[in-house]
Amino acid sequence: MDATALKPGAETLAGGCPSGLSVVAEPASSVDPSAFVHTDDRGVDTLELLVQGARCASCIRKIEGGMLAIPGVRDARLNLSTGRLRVTWTSGSLHSRAIADAVSNAGYAATAFDPAESQKQIDGEGRRLLRALAVAAFASMNVMMFSVPVWTGDQDMGGSTRTMMHWWSAIVAVPSALYAGQPFFRSAFAVLRRGRANMDVPISLAVLLTLAMSLFETATGGHHAYFDGVCMLLFLLLIGRYLDHQLREKARTAARDLLAMQTTTAVRISEDGVARAVAAKALRAGDAIALAAGDRVPVDSVILDGVSEFDCAMLTGETLPVSMRVGDTVHAGAINLTRPLTLRVVSPVESSLVAQLARLIEIGEQGRARFVRIADKAVALYVPAVHSLAAATFLSWAFGPQLLRTLGVTGTAEIGLHGAVMNAVAVLIITCPCALGLAVPAVQVVATGRLFKRGVLVKSGDALERLAQVDTVVLDKTGTLTLGKPRLATNLDRDTLTAAAALARCSRHPLSRALVDAAGSGKPALMPHEVPGEGITGEIDAIPARLGRRAFAAPDAPESADNAAELWFAWGHAAPVRMSFVDELRPDARSVVDALRRRGLTVELLSGDRASAVEEAALETGVTAWKAQTRPADKVAHLETLRAAGRKVLMVGDGLNDAAALAAAHASASPGTAVDASQAVADIVFTGARLAPLVDAIDTARAAQKRVTENLAFSALYNIIAVPIAALGYVTPLIAALAMAGSSLVVTLNALRLQAMRPWT
Repeated sequence: MDATALKPGAETLAGGCPSGLSVVAEPASSVDPSAFVHTDDRGVDTLELLVQGARCASCIRKIEGGMLAIPGVRDARLNLSTGRLRVTWTSGSLHSRAIADAVSNAGYAATAFDPAESQKQIDGEGRRLLRALAVAAFASMNVMMFSVPVWTGDQDMGGSTRTMMHWWSAIVAVPSALYAGQPFFRSAFAVLRRGRANMDVPISLAVLLTLAMSLFETATGGHHAYFDGVCMLLFLLLIGRYLDHQLREKARTAARDLLAMQTTTAVRISEDGVARAVAAKALRAGDAIALAAGDRVPVDSVILDGVSEFDCAMLTGETLPVSMRVGDTVHAGAINLTRPLTLRVVSPVESSLVAQLARLIEIGEQGRARFVRIADKAVALYVPAVHSLAAATFLSWAFGPQLLRTLGVTGTAEIGLHGAVMNAVAVLIITCPCALGLAVPAVQVVATGRLFKRGVLVKSGDALERLAQVDTVVLDKTGTLTLGKPRLATNLDRDTLTAAAALARCSRHPLSRALVDAAGSGKPALMPHEVPGEGITGEIDAIPARLGRRAFAAPDAPESADNAAELWFAWGHAAPVRMSFVDELRPDARSVVDALRRRGLTVELLSGDRASAVEEAALETGVTAWKAQTRPADKVAHLETLRAAGRKVLMVGDGLNDAAALAAAHASASPGTAVDASQAVADIVFTGARLAPLVDAIDTARAAQKRVTENLAFSALYNIIAVPIAALGYVTPLIAALAMAGSSLVVTLNALRLQAMRPWT
């Protein structure tokens, strides 16, 4: 799509989130999205738009609700991470302009969806916040140079000197505050235009009124100006806003990374037998394509001739290659290991299994984005209360004394309009949501820093809050509960091991690579020949040798009693040797499962591997609930079943087949060895060969949840005590600013208590 076709115009709108951003929307009448509508063979129209300014669960409900209210719309889904809104309707039942009009009327800007344009918008937002933060920091440091002499020498300082210091502060603070406050001003103005309010409204009022009052005091030779408090307030709030943006940014790349795994080109064989390289998206059902050994399958296809082995680990979680022959279906993303093949395309790129996984990921991310954080709930109560208190304070002091005298009550103080404004501003400042705004980010900074030192990367802004709520842990097996790498388990004499490894060096098979790892350096066999799906032959010291399946290398040997992965090696007239391989459990797998249970969590094992391997892993770790041979859609369905039963699930997985389940879970985690798509969609990524960081993450998340609750409780108590004092006129704006800064310090120190936590191991 052409991202410039629906370019923003001049009207500023916003979605009304607690931390909403201003967006620029063009009047809907100038937008014609019909050129970007896709109609499928079922008569369903689809339009994808990039929505700007959507940042929370209420935005999703508002936008999707507006879409579904349009007659004819069948489905509407907004992905908060990518900003993509996908709307479908019965072809001919409505004009696509109605979709664009509904987005504009909801207060959001929309352009034709383009992943590159989406990333550009996100990057631009981060740069604006960083510039605003830098300006606020510069102003805070420089205004202090003029404010400290006023604070420390007020009694001895002459009026003209004090006024000069105030003017120098104003020269630095006013333009800096007007620039640094733009993220709050634009958001507040936008939501007020829509008849709504958010946290940025009282922040903006406090900043602008304090600036105006300070300028008035300076111009009239007053004693107090509060330019330093304004700059420091913006600096502290922008720290929290930028941190939240950075954590959100780390969670936006899953679908993009997954789609990047698809092969961009393919070799199509025309009817005249000529092979030509074409874009994978140009392939259509029925096309014949050539696939070389080592290449990734570009689209879902059927094998037309030949036999080969495929690495399907990213799709199924199965560590061993899968042998496929004529008539078998090979899904996009699988890697051809042994020999060239000719395939017939059965579905285009957009219908491949990888593309379906990308859609499952987006659906899962959308469901997770509906999660409403504690801070957002607090803001819903905070904003109207603060507005009402400030307005009541102003009205009481401006008109209350005169009204009381009219009623015959004497002895009331008359402070005039200036004093009423001063008291109202004091209420706004003393209740300014700095402590509330820092209550969550301060804890996030300390908690994520602590976990980082323990080998855990937290990638989502609300990950810790969701992680603290989980009551069920679902573990993948291969690469998660196990190390995901076969290891030779049979003790062989050195000569046999060296000879078998000589043949193994001529193969890409995972078991062959494990055999080579066990043997170390050496020379390959002479005259190697690989039989796809069977094994490899060659000569070692001029003696014929075979390595592969039992039926290929040792057809007379009895079948093994266990279900372990195996290779057989036959060398000359010597008896064939069986070599078994194991995918070892992580060294602390059993102790971690026990630790999770002690914390009241239910543990399940969900794997795409064969039943015997999954059952063995479950027995060794003490997991009683397990399922094997599950496809990606099966995993998502299982999580949905648990969700419907009221369970909050932590999904832990590493493969491409786990990515959709990771997105669908209440919280998710991946090891550092996971594929990029799984790491991108996971809330946390842990490194090393141990699972212990998983327990540390849960413990830290639960402790962080307590610190957040304590911070919010303190903020409420602080306001209960401070507001009446400020409303009664006993607090100047300077004292209010100091009290506000003190409340921020308290919540920060409380967050630092997380550093004193002892690790689990």
